[in-house]
Amino acid sequence: WSSDVCSSDLDPQLKGNDIVNPINTLWTLLAAFLVFGMQVGFTMLEAGFCRSRETVNVLMECVVDTCLCGLLFYAWGFAFMFSHGNGFIGLNWFFLQGAPATYETTGVAFLAFWLFQFAFADTCSTITSGAMIGRTAWIGDLLYSFCVSGFIYPIIGHWAWGPDGFLATMGSAGNFLPDLGTGFHDFAGSTVVHSIGGFVALAGSIVLGPRLGRRFKRDGGGPMMPHDLTIACSGGLLLWFGWYGFNPGSTVSAMDYIGIGRVAANTTLAACAGGLVAMFVAYVMSKKWDMSFTVNGFLAGLVAITCPCYWVSPLGSIILGGVAGVIVVAGVELLEYLRIDDPIGAVPVHGMCGIWGTWSLGLFATGEYGATGPFAADNSAPLKGLFYGGGTQLLMAQIIGNAIIVVATFVVAMI
Repeated sequence: WSSDVCSSDLDPQLKGNDIVNPINTLWTLLAAFLVFGMQVGFTMLEAGFCRSRETVNVLMECVVDTCLCGLLFYAWGFAFMFSHGNGFIGLNWFFLQGAPATYETTGVAFLAFWLFQFAFADTCSTITSGAMIGRTAWIGDLLYSFCVSGFIYPIIGHWAWGPDGFLATMGSAGNFLPDLGTGFHDFAGSTVVHSIGGFVALAGSIVLGPRLGRRFKRDGGGPMMPHDLTIACSGGLLLWFGWYGFNPGSTVSAMDYIGIGRVAANTTLAACAGGLVAMFVAYVMSKKWDMSFTVNGFLAGLVAITCPCYWVSPLGSIILGGVAGVIVVAGVELLEYLRIDDPIGAVPVHGMCGIWGTWSLGLFATGEYGATGPFAADNSAPLKGLFYGGGTQLLMAQIIGNAIIVVATFVVAMI
């Protein structure tokens, strides 16, 4: 080395993206691993809430569903959902062919984004299985998993989350309902993941009918008792843990660190409120402190906050989580009255609270936050809900988008 070469000349010249993109990719992968960990939670929750004779079927279903979903999402699920096509379906990147290095404008490595979204798809079809425990043959499990992971979730999900989905672009000139003035928003999937899963579950439990020997309260019976509440409760808490990948990870950006913190805090508070409210409401009804209602209560709060988590305040999160705690207990009682057998409460938790969470954005969005971004948040066009003086515009967009997805899902699932 000659003494006249300055050390700074030898330093690599790094641009912002050289640092930002790897950090955002790492954050997305970390979130993907957390969301994938929810499979452990679902497996334990369903195995604990079912009867002992149904356990092995639940275990097999959860594991094989995951394996099947991965291959389907590789082959065409991701293409249908997240590639460009038209307002109804994506038409590129089948078998991940022709994919760019990074996904759209996120700067996140394409395959890291794929993994994150596979974990979401896996969650959706696992939600479904819980309502059909005890009367679905193994071949039946495979068939509906194939349909949910391969077609229902990715195609209907494209409407809201695809780069050109008709609900995502709704309210803008030349698109669906241009006079509405705002699109449909679902930050992490109260509608896209939970309502779709919940309403496939509802269709399944209606078509299958109740388990043999299941007598409803109207007929002098009651719910079949879960065989292992220790496993069920532990599974519920693991789901809560995994939700910290589900919601904060949906920023797909570690640079929006304020947004991540807000989402994580809101997620926590909604779960806490949901669990306590459900516990008290169930106690008023039955004069018992009910473990299963308490677990489903905090899960209901988590489902509800999944859509609005980026745009609401901590106080709003507590209120909407508490409302979810009431809805889940009322929903379980409604299904009991209608003689619909849903062993783990998938329909009230994911279906009904998914609807409430999606609508709640139109009520509780504070008008401070806009969109997340790869370098920082973009709050130039914040979302404002009814309770913060934003009128009913956002609420209408949420109700319309949610209703279209729920009805389409239920009709297709019934067929």
